Amino acid sequence: MADKWSMMVMAVLERPTRFNEIKRQLEGVTQRVLTQTLRKLERNGMIRRRVLETSPLGVEYSITPLGESFRDPFTRLYEWTVEHSDDVLSAQHEYDARRATG
Repeated sequence: MADKWSMMVMAVLERPTRFNEIKRQLEGVTQRVLTQTLRKLERNGMIRRRVLETSPLGVEYSITPLGESFRDPFTRLYEWTVEHSDDVLSAQHEYDARRATG
C-alpha cells in the first residue's frame, strides 16, 4: 500500500475514473506500472474495477468502502510526504555522497 504509485492512485481516485484519465493525472507512470498498481489495489480490496458496456469497452476504477476507511490515515501520510519531501531528498543526496566517497 505504501509504494509511490499506489499512494498516487489513491490520491487521484476521488470519484469513479477511467484508466486513461488516471494515467493522465499521474505524471511519469507507465501503462504497465499503472496496470500492475491497479491490480494490486483491487486485489487488496482498496479499489473496484468495473467494465463499462460502451463501444469500445471501457473500464473505470473507484474506491471501495475499505479504501474509504483508509482515506483519513492515507491523507495524513500523504500530507507528511509532501511536507517533508525536500528533507527526504536532502537525506538521500547526503547518503549518496557519502557512499560515493568511500
